[in-house]
Amino acid sequence: MQDRKGNNMYLKWIATTVAAGVLAVSGVAQQTPPAADNTKVNERDRSKTQPTADQAKNTLNDREIMQKIRKAVMDEKSLSTYAHNVKIISQNGKVTLKGPVRSAEEKETIAQKAVDVAGAGNVTNDLTVKPAK
Repeated sequence: MQDRKGNNMYLKWIATTVAAGVLAVSGVAQQTPPAADNTKVNERDRSKTQPTADQAKNTLNDREIMQKIRKAVMDEKSLSTYAHNVKIISQNGKVTLKGPVRSAEEKETIAQKAVDVAGAGNVTNDLTVKPAK
């Protein structure tokens, strides 16, 4: 059994530890990451001549093309999260690839997977290489 003084020290230690934890968590929660600067990409995508994901056709053939390419990309576990999230747009059998990847190898791997599904001459590779900082 502890005396009153020892018990008070233990309670103060618990209170200090909890307060420090609350401060640490609240400090992390208040930090917001800087906004991504996608200005150039957004300007490019505003052009009426550039295909965007919402312009993908809803035909059965185009949906199947996009699904097959997406599955092939997702099955490739060596690719980065960026590469797994590229935009795959199919319009009348013509595929456009957009978005950032981490290396030239990833860019080529994804393009090859798209060509394997859509055929040579049917893929426009607009992927950009953005190495990790």
